[in-house]
Amino acid sequence: MKDVYIISAARTPVGKQKGYLREYSAPQLLAMVLNEVVSRAALDVSQVDDVITGCVYQIGEQGFNLARMAVLESNLPVTIGGISVNRQCGSGLSAIQLASGMIASGEMDTVIASGCEIMSKYGIASDLNCTLSNGQNAGHPISKGYMERYGIPNQMVAAQAIANQWKITKEECQDFAIASHEKALRAIREGYFKKEILPTRGLDKDGNSFVCETDEPVRAGVTREGLDALKVLPGTDWMSAGLSSTVTDGASAVLLMSGEKAKQLKVPPLARVVASAVVGSDPKLMLTGPITATPKVLAKAGLKMSDIDIFEVNEAFAPIPLAWAKELGADMEKLNVNGGALALGHPVGNSGCRLTVTAIHELMRRKAKYGLVTLCTGGGQAPATIFERV
Repeated sequence: MKDVYIISAARTPVGKQKGYLREYSAPQLLAMVLNEVVSRAALDVSQVDDVITGCVYQIGEQGFNLARMAVLESNLPVTIGGISVNRQCGSGLSAIQLASGMIASGEMDTVIASGCEIMSKYGIASDLNCTLSNGQNAGHPISKGYMERYGIPNQMVAAQAIANQWKITKEECQDFAIASHEKALRAIREGYFKKEILPTRGLDKDGNSFVCETDEPVRAGVTREGLDALKVLPGTDWMSAGLSSTVTDGASAVLLMSGEKAKQLKVPPLARVVASAVVGSDPKLMLTGPITATPKVLAKAGLKMSDIDIFEVNEAFAPIPLAWAKELGADMEKLNVNGGALALGHPVGNSGCRLTVTAIHELMRRKAKYGLVTLCTGGGQAPATIFERV
């Protein structure tokens, strides 16, 4: 098996729902980061073998084959293909895992893995109740057999059930959400995201064009009192939108290359892909996958929790990383050190790649060694990957 390295990594800023990225089509937004990672690597575009893109709601402008459509919008030649993958919220990380596997096996040398989701246009459950060209309903993607076994999936209800099972209080979740915004604000203020973000032209609320260089959803002044004032989500005891990741837009990409190819081209790498894993988890609780994906990927890497310098565990809902940390005895000082999706947003197909871009740049900033990225997903799964700064 060949060693696999990440050569470059970049992302757009994250835009709020109907925020400053609202006018982009998904292929346009994704094409920008494809161009950026090739440019940062100073790579001849003909060296790229394939593009793999994570995207959850593959309909409308995100349908057909988003990866290929973005290639055709980009500076890459038409001879480069593209494939779109869907592991729900883990799609962007799964794109990286698939790219890494193709390179490690020797089938390819250079692959761009990416993620993209324009939730302003295609929000949660956009793939439900679609209409066929003949006007008939396309049918529901959650099968009758699934519902007979596991009930109707509801992530908010699952998040509440996880909080109850791991004895996590509303106050703990509120404090965690407040800290997420505070850490993200500090990272913006100190310029921690500057090297990873591609300045992107967008629109302000009045429709005026400007260059966006920071993540739009992050808010100052989040308090327990403000969170208490939010409406409790249906079917939960105290879960609210403030304890959930926000609906957002964004794209990200990483350029992966075999060690042999990087040496041949004299391209300096940023990080090595150490190990990857994926698990299925209880479809009723749905969001507990990172709890078992983490020890699985650590075992494959021959590492312990204490060896990891930073953890990026997606903040789909506040109880998810809190239950993960409680179950695995994680050092909270290493968890989502620059804030997470509660503050920065969660463009679902993009998030796994975005977390990777952020983790790699933070490892470089800290001159730290190992970062671990994992996400829960709809349907009960979780991918996890460990990266080593080189």
